[in-house]
Amino acid sequence: MQLSVIQRILGILLMIFSFTMLPPMLVSILYADGALTPFFYAFAVTLITGMLFWLPVQAHHKDLRLRDGFVIVILFWSVLGLFGALPFYLSDRLQMPLIDAIFESISGLTTTGATVLSGIDYLPKSILFYRQQLQWLGGMGIIVLAVAIMPMLGIGGMQMYRAETPGPVKDTKLTPRITETAKALWYIYLTLTVVCALSYWGAGMDLFDAITHSFSTVAIGGYSTHDASMGYFMDQPMVEVVAIIFMFISGINFSLHFTAWHHRSLGNYLLDSEFKAYVTILLLVAVVTTTYLYHQGVFESTGQTIINSLFQTVSIGTTTGFTTHSYHLWPGFLPVLLLFTSFIGGCAGSTGGGMKVIRFVLLLKQGRREVMRVIHPNAVIPIKLGNKAIPNRVLDAVWGFFAAYVALFSFMLLLLMFDGMDQITAFSAVAACMNNLGPGLGEVGSNYADISDSAKGILSAAMLLGRLEIFTLLVLFTPAFWRS
Repeated sequence: MQLSVIQRILGILLMIFSFTMLPPMLVSILYADGALTPFFYAFAVTLITGMLFWLPVQAHHKDLRLRDGFVIVILFWSVLGLFGALPFYLSDRLQMPLIDAIFESISGLTTTGATVLSGIDYLPKSILFYRQQLQWLGGMGIIVLAVAIMPMLGIGGMQMYRAETPGPVKDTKLTPRITETAKALWYIYLTLTVVCALSYWGAGMDLFDAITHSFSTVAIGGYSTHDASMGYFMDQPMVEVVAIIFMFISGINFSLHFTAWHHRSLGNYLLDSEFKAYVTILLLVAVVTTTYLYHQGVFESTGQTIINSLFQTVSIGTTTGFTTHSYHLWPGFLPVLLLFTSFIGGCAGSTGGGMKVIRFVLLLKQGRREVMRVIHPNAVIPIKLGNKAIPNRVLDAVWGFFAAYVALFSFMLLLLMFDGMDQITAFSAVAACMNNLGPGLGEVGSNYADISDSAKGILSAAMLLGRLEIFTLLVLFTPAFWRS
């Protein structure tokens, strides 16, 4: 373990992150909202801390090892959650306890969207902008952005990219050089954000709401500048249409977007097994939801039923977490169905959470293979995606991930119930945070303000586990990881 190298890079990353406090400061000046001071202090503290980390080891230039990359990613997301909480904690308008500030910060950075705030409509514009910006930075991963600029600082980035990138296959690069891969991802991400903001603006949002909601839409985050979330724009139906389109796009593997742009063709989407499964799952859930809501007469017209069903299906299915209505109060089995959809989540390589569609597909294929082996014990039955056989190493990783996910989910569920939370609230809270969804059921259907401090700590850990895809964090607790 190269501690001096890890310390140097962590210092650099903190200094980079400190400059993300500047846009909210400009917003505060522009709107004269009186909330400049907490951002200035947060900027100064983060910058100085980063410099104190960096200065003693600035001359330590060594290549990163894989273990170093994992440690840096884990430290950065956890430390970033603490420093990202400073503006919330220091704000006189919010007067948030430290655990609430950390919860809000981690929820933003992990694009979970769970909040402890109420009265959001009346908060200073700079605070609102900062919450949305946290999600945008966390969506594609600040680490991937840092990888794009680190060669200029003499730091290799492949190990960090592998530790940060979600999905069961982590070694695929869009371009020959990892730096160019990171840049390509961010160009696509930025382009989608700009187009989404312009679309929201054209659909009727004011410019501030259009920009801030584009941040959380493309990041699949779910934070809003209004307590009613997207329900605030119910009299502007095109806003919901824009949200559906960009949530859907952001839930797709970004490598498919890159290939489509590079080859000027949409054919690669139709050839991708994960994409086809992604579309199929969302369509099936949307049809079931629409049919049930129609028969229950929840909405006045068929059009309202269809748009609300489709919106909530895409929002929950991609783990965005926007709401137009309180879906947790919908009749029958629908709230649970939608919550279960978030376990699948978005595609690997997207900004979505959950276990990822490709893992779900591989689990189904493995289940089918085992059934066939019962009928034909001696048959050799490969598992394929398209025409390509999947290596056993990947299949073993999928099963290992699923086993670890279930074990950790159960453990945190029991901890919350031991803390006094009822079964429905505890189950949905762990699901919503571990899948980086946000809104749950029961007491956490609207926000998480009323749960205990210990529960907020447990759920903050669940968010980090979901964002880092479990193994990235669990590896620290493996003795073999620390052996030289």
